[in-house]
Amino acid sequence: MPNFTTFLDVNTHYFPVKRALVFPARNEYYTYQDLLNLVNRLGNGLKRLGVKKGDRVCVYLPSSPETLISYFATWRIGGICVPANIILKKHEITHIIRNSESSMVITNEQGYKDVILPLKPEMPALQNVVIVGGKDLGGETVSWRSLTEESPSELRAENCGFDDLCQLQYTAGTTGLPKGAMLTHGNWMAAVEAEGWVLGLSENDVYLGFYPMAHVGVSWGISTLKAGGTFIIMERFNLEAYLKLTAQYGVTVLSGMPPVLHTLVNSPPGTEDYFRTVRVIISGGGPLPQKVWEDFERRFKIPVANAYGLSETIVVGTAPSVTPKFTYLSKGYKSVGAPVGYCEVKIVDEKNPQEEKKPGEVGEIALRGPGVAKGYWRNPEATAEAFLPDGWFLTGDLGYLDEDGVLYVTDRKKDLIIMSGWNIYPAEVENVLLHHPKVADVAVFARYDERRGEIPAAAVVLKPGEKADEGDIISFARERLADYKVPRAVVFVDSIPRMGGWKTLRRVLREKYGGFPSK
Repeated sequence: MPNFTTFLDVNTHYFPVKRALVFPARNEYYTYQDLLNLVNRLGNGLKRLGVKKGDRVCVYLPSSPETLISYFATWRIGGICVPANIILKKHEITHIIRNSESSMVITNEQGYKDVILPLKPEMPALQNVVIVGGKDLGGETVSWRSLTEESPSELRAENCGFDDLCQLQYTAGTTGLPKGAMLTHGNWMAAVEAEGWVLGLSENDVYLGFYPMAHVGVSWGISTLKAGGTFIIMERFNLEAYLKLTAQYGVTVLSGMPPVLHTLVNSPPGTEDYFRTVRVIISGGGPLPQKVWEDFERRFKIPVANAYGLSETIVVGTAPSVTPKFTYLSKGYKSVGAPVGYCEVKIVDEKNPQEEKKPGEVGEIALRGPGVAKGYWRNPEATAEAFLPDGWFLTGDLGYLDEDGVLYVTDRKKDLIIMSGWNIYPAEVENVLLHHPKVADVAVFARYDERRGEIPAAAVVLKPGEKADEGDIISFARERLADYKVPRAVVFVDSIPRMGGWKTLRRVLREKYGGFPSK
């Protein structure tokens, strides 16, 4: 039976001394043989610490080779990886570790001291912490270096099935608390096959990726590795470094998103010279405005793979995409393309998913295929709501299919805010702001931003007799939330619009204060 990581064994036969990973921030590179050896050493080390098949391992690290190696090592021994972005704060990661019942955390020294150590008394299932880039810190910690150096480099992959879990990808939930999408070895196999086809990947490709490795966007880099290419890891987007690395390493595939394409379109003359080797750029994480898309392709002469997907589908593991070979399916820079891989897509009635919409009619987007998650971890109610018995997954996004079966995304059924690819769920931010001593009521909604697509804004009702300004509210949020979730703007209102006195009408706030261009 398959274990997804066996592609690493295969690639060492064909590309043993070729560079698999490059990490310019530390001037490091890893060949395919190096990568497999480190994955095996860490896998053996985790087993020595007691990690068994089915155990959860939380990886709480910034984007780095160690992050990817931790994923592979956990999968290789049959464990279940739980990615957590290093920018998450204490109360955010508490839910993820507690809900997943992770028995181990792999993090760096700062993550351990600032977040994990204070949480340990509240986490009875948490047994060990592996520290990357530091030494043993006492207690139940062990350094990454000692764990890998003292473990053998030979390790056969654990026997796993297509439906065996290998990852819990936490994503926004209806209560504001993240839900763990259950991803399998089979899901990942479907994802790399679909992404490889979308991009036309081969061993000659060099991919520059800045998507946070705690997100499923890391799949584009993993797909490049599966094809035998080279994955250049950027910790975060920086235009100067992005251009320099693209030229320096002869990048052929670029990661991107609407704000990045917007920045490039408005960059100084001569920027094109950095992209002489680039043959495709990916856009995802939010709607790509038609004008930005068209202006980019006309200026740079590089096709855009406009991808639609979710955590629950490992991006285009089961979803449509516009591909470089079939750019006409963008239908004038408007669509997210046609299904790829083994994806099926249909549009259903929002209230009755058994009723399928006709071409041109807007409804909820439903996807079916081998990249769709098994459901939400220990959340049968949410699973039953989104994952139908006949295999269809209800995305919560609204759109329509044209007569050719090409998909257009028009809106979101959910109130999710997407800023530069970051998912922000209003209820989570509201729950924090309601703890402000001067706040009586609050609603978080999307405000238009030309570069980032959307930014979070908050409508705040103050308690009688209290006074506060925008800075007070934003500072309070910044102390308790990851930076990307902090409202960028605050409006003070007398009351929050609600339907029937209880359901927040965020659309009213969006229309009144959002500043979105009229269609």
